[in-house]
Amino acid sequence: MSQHNLFSALRAAFPSDLDSTAVETTAADGTPLYYTWRDLDRASARIANLLASLKLPEGSRVAVQVEKSVEAMALYLATLRAGYVFLPLNTAYQSAEIEYFIGNAEPAVVVCSPGNFGWVSKIAFTLGTQHVFTLGDDRTGSLLDRAAHHSDEHQAVARSADDLAAILYTSGTTGRSKGAMLTHGNMLSNAVMLKDYWGWKKGDVLIHALPIFHVHGLFVAIHGALINGSKMIWMAKFDPKAVIAAMPRATVFMGVPTLYVRMLAEPGLTKEAVKNMRLFIAGSAPLLIETFKEWQQRTGHTILERYGMSETIMLTSNPYSADKRYQGQDERRGGTVGFPLPGVSLRVQGDDGKDLPVGEIGGIQVKGPNVFKGYWRMPEKTAEEFTKDGYFKTGDVGKVDERGYVHIVGRSKDLIISGGYNVYPAEIEGYINEMPGVAESALVGVPHPDFGEVGVAVVIAKPGAQLDADAIVAQLKSQLANFKIPKKCFVVAELPRNTMGKVQKNLLRDQYKGLFA
Repeated sequence: MSQHNLFSALRAAFPSDLDSTAVETTAADGTPLYYTWRDLDRASARIANLLASLKLPEGSRVAVQVEKSVEAMALYLATLRAGYVFLPLNTAYQSAEIEYFIGNAEPAVVVCSPGNFGWVSKIAFTLGTQHVFTLGDDRTGSLLDRAAHHSDEHQAVARSADDLAAILYTSGTTGRSKGAMLTHGNMLSNAVMLKDYWGWKKGDVLIHALPIFHVHGLFVAIHGALINGSKMIWMAKFDPKAVIAAMPRATVFMGVPTLYVRMLAEPGLTKEAVKNMRLFIAGSAPLLIETFKEWQQRTGHTILERYGMSETIMLTSNPYSADKRYQGQDERRGGTVGFPLPGVSLRVQGDDGKDLPVGEIGGIQVKGPNVFKGYWRMPEKTAEEFTKDGYFKTGDVGKVDERGYVHIVGRSKDLIISGGYNVYPAEIEGYINEMPGVAESALVGVPHPDFGEVGVAVVIAKPGAQLDADAIVAQLKSQLANFKIPKKCFVVAELPRNTMGKVQKNLLRDQYKGLFA
């Protein structure tokens, strides 16, 4: 049974030389730190033994809100190893949010940063959590102090593919956050498949510069490196200069689009700097075609864009190579998220529940071994989000083109219905983003007495550029049908974003909702 424990599969992929470097990082004072594969094995064993010693009930949740560190990764591995359920929480969450997550998930164990112990422990103990530990990003905290007294050997607990491994709370742009339940089988199937699809090979080295409370950094990046026995160059925070400086010693980088934009602003990003790199992957937010092209020109590399969700891990990807098994899938195309991954079935349906023809825009639905088990303690919500024949409704709107590439047009909740017509924000944003001087734009729907809803465009200018809001609207009028034209346009200094760089359209909708009232 334990062969289905995700930890066992990751551990089996460790290189035979356990004393070789698994993670290279830097202490807060700038001193280089090296962790071997043996260190990862022993640290996760000690923490797993500590968790086991607490005699927690079967299926207990371990909620973790700590800064990024190699020890935090060891805690994640230990939770899997001990057979419990890992619950990562964004470090930006404040007391009201933490109160909701602890109340909803009822974790048996909470681990927080030492500086937050006072208020986090108070919430946790009030809500019935028995154990609260601290873990600092400088190898301090009660978790490590307690774990040090335990054995550094541990037999992974047997788990079936269908057993819960993690609960990820989705960012909750509408209503309360929902806990997506991911199983050992969901995550292992995705990791094994991506190892093959993205061409991981012996000697690959990953630059890890993402947060680890999110699918991208915690699952896609960490699982990718571990299941290939690959070293990681681990960065607590993204620093464009430091990432570029590490590239000669690395081969793979995963990032969100804003990280690529920030690296493009560095003169040190040259073809010479990236010549050892094999693969650049982008996801978690849409990559502007301009960034895609500029990266190609500057580095000679084509970014591979892919698409996934908290509920499904990875779903689609642009091709890594012209592998004969993936016939006709040999070109990474900007503005698309590539093809459904092997084992993933993807379809586009209209509001009437019928499959749409090639090129038509509708709701994206998916099925596969990577698709989650449902929402934590929300059976009605879970039932609502799955079709009768078992497809998950992603809430994303898109189309599949004649060559099979998937294009994401937006979120269904971002759809604007103006005077009875469907307006897809991503389409209009695409036109605005191509205008000279525009760095980025966001289109949101706000209430309107005549049309029900109308679009409002919020635009940021490139450094040094001057934009005229009326001129932007006038140019759109020459390009698009009248019902798609935003009724107002605002030029602002910045767009509100979450930690993964996604624009928070719910905040923009709130800000402008009274415009036409």
